[in-house]
Amino acid sequence: MSTADYQRPSKLYRYSERQWIERALTLGEFRLRPPVESLQITHLHTASRAAPQLLTLSMSCVCEDALYDEFSPSDCCLVINNPEEFGERIHRAAQRMLPSWAGIDGAISYGKQNPLGAAFTKNARNASQKEWLFAWRPMQPTMTLRPIVIQIGNIEGIAELKHKTGV
Repeated sequence: MSTADYQRPSKLYRYSERQWIERALTLGEFRLRPPVESLQITHLHTASRAAPQLLTLSMSCVCEDALYDEFSPSDCCLVINNPEEFGERIHRAAQRMLPSWAGIDGAISYGKQNPLGAAFTKNARNASQKEWLFAWRPMQPTMTLRPIVIQIGNIEGIAELKHKTGV
């Protein structure tokens, strides 16, 4: 596991439906997905290129009501108050499930190429998301990538729930 040349943000935010956010808080359950699935239409312009061989978990570095709609359907937000501990736990759990994979995390670049590669690069129009990406790649190419669920244990000591205003 390694991080880019900068520190993790002071807080991380995961927007989703309440049922999934509650599972994340109490069980530390997170779904790692191939970038094509997690980026959906964001990279349509790159569809002709091969998708990177990665499993990813995307978080935001900002808490803004508009992001509930941006990451729709979302009515709840998991606020990670200790990103360092969270990151270490995420990488340890992924290493247990994916022993021959390498992990990295870093900020997404918007509108310019990220030195960490295509998975860490998005169109400038998505800049409001201010994402932090956790990513793992196999040491040997694999034919297919399927989402997996990892559990890092209860994170109530380092995280809390925030509900969408007006819901």
